[in-house]
Amino acid sequence: MSSSGQTQFRYTQTPSKVVHLRNLPWECVEDELIDLCKRFGKIVNTKSNVGANRNQAFVEFADLNQAISMVSYYASSSEPAQIRGKTVYIQYSNRHEIVNNQSPGDVPGNVLLVTFEGVESHEVSIDVIHLVFSAFGFVHKIATFEKAAGFQALVQFSDVETASAARNALDGRSIPRYLLPEHVGSCNLRMSYSAHTDLNIKFQSHRSRDYTNPYLPVNHTAMDGSLQPALGADGKKVESQSNVLLALIENMQYAVTVDVLHTVFSAYGTVQKIAIFEKNGSTQALIQYSDIPTAAIAKEALEGHCIYDGGYCKLRLSYSRHTDLNVKAFSDKSRDYTLPDLSLLVAQKVPGVSASAPTSGWQNTQVQTQYAGYGGSPYVYPSADPTGASPSGHPPPPYYG
Repeated sequence: MSSSGQTQFRYTQTPSKVVHLRNLPWECVEDELIDLCKRFGKIVNTKSNVGANRNQAFVEFADLNQAISMVSYYASSSEPAQIRGKTVYIQYSNRHEIVNNQSPGDVPGNVLLVTFEGVESHEVSIDVIHLVFSAFGFVHKIATFEKAAGFQALVQFSDVETASAARNALDGRSIPRYLLPEHVGSCNLRMSYSAHTDLNIKFQSHRSRDYTNPYLPVNHTAMDGSLQPALGADGKKVESQSNVLLALIENMQYAVTVDVLHTVFSAYGTVQKIAIFEKNGSTQALIQYSDIPTAAIAKEALEGHCIYDGGYCKLRLSYSRHTDLNVKAFSDKSRDYTLPDLSLLVAQKVPGVSASAPTSGWQNTQVQTQYAGYGGSPYVYPSADPTGASPSGHPPPPYYG
């Protein structure tokens, strides 16, 4: 079984004649889905551009065995399924047929549900949202919030026609760069219609506004300047600094592990903790230093640089609101380097066993596996071949370009 197959498929699912595809190119069309799937059997239905990022789809085969044939093929193949050069992840769907009913988000209304991709909630102010949408008509109310899909807003217009005009013009577009903090690469807008018709705004704040009621009470705590982005002498927003950096990793052609990030960011100071997670369809990470100056140096040096040569695994860095990460000490997605070395713990707590003693059956094999090839310790970095050569089946050494 190939390693790529193990990460792409979940075998605990019950087989279904509907196949679920993820990580598709933006606005993947039906013909592309059919081209990928048709050699495994007759396709009776498709549903594309699903999910908050429109990068998922469903394909329904005429027969269950045809779906099983496709999933089994790519689960055991060394070559992953691809569309437009992007690796597509395939699994069985929880549904057993595709029902193309019109979703509530497709029914036109005067309130838009807007998802802001590629940004944190504090990086797009409510005034910027108002400015963007006011280009299409009078905006009555705005309410912003955070959900599993990311940072979102409800924008209320006076009528359906104005809301539809804004949706048609802005859906899939980006907020102009000059309205965003300098560290933000882009902010894409994804829109659907909301079932709401009149938002209930209880007070004016940095999260909600009612532009039709000038007498609405102001929540002074929520409007406090400490919660708003500060402005520098040039009038641009000044980012609040932190000892924890948020890294968005773009163009991921190679896996970026905790050890790779530790190697990259340790060049600028002692890294205390790292956590890797998925958000809005992208890989992100939090890297904690002991102080803000060290984090600032790392951010300045690494922003926009690539971990691997060729423009792969590009880093987009900003400051996190976190100051002390609560992470699992040793896992494949997180590491706490403030804890003592495991080998030293073994020597201290187990009589008669030294740090150099051979491995025995009671030791933590999971941790040993994580550090295989790295000296068995998180403090030993992988060596990089200056020629750029890499062992078969592994990505090249980090480039830091």
